[in-house]
Amino acid sequence: MTVTATCHCGAVALRVTLSDGLRTARRCDCSFCRRRGAPAVSAPLDGLEILRGEAALTRYSFGTHTARHHFCRICGIYMFHRRRSNPNEFGVNLYTIDGALPGDVEPVPWVDGINHPSDG
Repeated sequence: MTVTATCHCGAVALRVTLSDGLRTARRCDCSFCRRRGAPAVSAPLDGLEILRGEAALTRYSFGTHTARHHFCRICGIYMFHRRRSNPNEFGVNLYTIDGALPGDVEPVPWVDGINHPSDG
């Protein structure tokens, strides 16, 4: 399934090929993701193309620096991140996907990011 994802202001647009459609939607309870709150869906590393706004993206990482979270620096919307749980995947903000509505996927399951094995 290939989708378009955009930030709130429209500066950033992505073309994303999802691993298994919206069925991979999940939330993480690590210290960062639970504050961010947006569920993510899975895409392989070669399944994400920045169509517009690469210069508008800013990145945040912490802890092990494996996960790299990308945001629109203009409107602040979280767009995608390279996963800590699987560095061969991106997690893409489900609610940036054009046409995706919360009622279509809720409730979204939670995963345990607090007790991640790479945190030792």
